[in-house]
Amino acid sequence: MAMDFEKLMAQAQQMQEQMAKAQEELAGETVEASAGGGTVKVKATGALEITEITIAREAIDPNEPELLADTVLAAVNEALRSAQQLVEAKLGGAMGGMQGLGLPGL
Repeated sequence: MAMDFEKLMAQAQQMQEQMAKAQEELAGETVEASAGGGTVKVKATGALEITEITIAREAIDPNEPELLADTVLAAVNEALRSAQQLVEAKLGGAMGGMQGLGLPGL
């Protein structure tokens, strides 16, 4: 029984190292999304951080600030969705058998 526990702990340590490496790699990866026909562009990292928002001059209409706000919001949400998909693709393999353990968030 002790041998099985040691093996389990070694596997857990290995998985933890894989997760840390994957998270570090993700922080260096970037996705980009756009909205409004490309007038608003947003970049996000695999760490789910927005790093850049670019707004084309033609997207700025002082008479319709709500339209710009909606366009920025759409682009940010799409960038975060893309970054989340990147995370799931990268960490899905690193999670290995953990998903079957019924742990929340895995």
